[in-house]
Amino acid sequence: MDKRFEALKEWTGRVLGAGAFDIQSASADASFRRYFRVTQGSRSLIVMDAPPDKGGMHSYVSIARHFHALGLNVPEVLEQDHERGFLLITDLGDQPYQGSLNEQTVERLYGDALGALIVLQAGSSTTADKFLPDYDEALLLREMEIFREWYLGRHLGLRLAASQNRVLDEVFTQLARSALAQPRVWAHRDYHSRNLMVTRLNNPGILDFQDAVLGPVTYDLVSLLRDCYISWPRERVEDWVKGYHELALQSGIPVSEDDAGFLRWFDLMGVQRHLKASGIFARLNHRDGKPGYLADIPRTLGYVHEVSARYPELQPLQALLRELKLPGAA
Repeated sequence: MDKRFEALKEWTGRVLGAGAFDIQSASADASFRRYFRVTQGSRSLIVMDAPPDKGGMHSYVSIARHFHALGLNVPEVLEQDHERGFLLITDLGDQPYQGSLNEQTVERLYGDALGALIVLQAGSSTTADKFLPDYDEALLLREMEIFREWYLGRHLGLRLAASQNRVLDEVFTQLARSALAQPRVWAHRDYHSRNLMVTRLNNPGILDFQDAVLGPVTYDLVSLLRDCYISWPRERVEDWVKGYHELALQSGIPVSEDDAGFLRWFDLMGVQRHLKASGIFARLNHRDGKPGYLADIPRTLGYVHEVSARYPELQPLQALLRELKLPGAA
């Protein structure tokens, strides 16, 4: 018997008060959290199960409060039990961007998402409350090590030569320096099609923001436009990046007016993120028993192949990817 689920049901019934309710699994994300949809008559809410021994809910609650104050469409926290790790929050529906993006909808949906991103980033300057941790060099490098440890080492069983490790060391350092050279804003850190919900009002609904940081200005833009779960032609992505850049300048986001330099930031940030993501997908399989993410690795590494071929400083990485026969090459 799932004792946590039974305790969750008991807690939910108590906070909802009198009346029968139905509770069904809503989703299980790539972390330890579980989500359940609770219906009571015409009312629909979400209960989050976040075991406190895996990390508290304080970050989620604090970030939800700050983001909601900006006008972003994030779940409102209605009830909370930090000791047991239960949250009752508003329901943003069951229509993620991932299943809704197509040629007819993409411009509108991405337009809404880019508008919300501008609101989020502009909010960075609205408070002196430094409530988000820094996305610092140590974290950037630690994330890329997940690629070496879990994808190359654990998943593929590769033992790199000293020269191959040097290539990764040097590239990781370059990518971290590029990220740290960027203006710093509030970054959701997983701003992509599985965490954005299509909503009738104030689209998009924004989920899974508890790992937000103060980080590089291109990070969420990469998450959205270089999504690990859906891809678009590079020319179209570049047009969207330029459109965002113009909107950011108009909105006072601290980006330079150098289009080419901004695109380089975007591309190199993408390589950092996609190396990390490939390692995380392998870790989800081997450590957490979630093999479904392995199918997304070729697309994710495809971005790394494509971008590393465009920049001389990344061509040693491209050569290494080919030498190791990693998937995703054109």
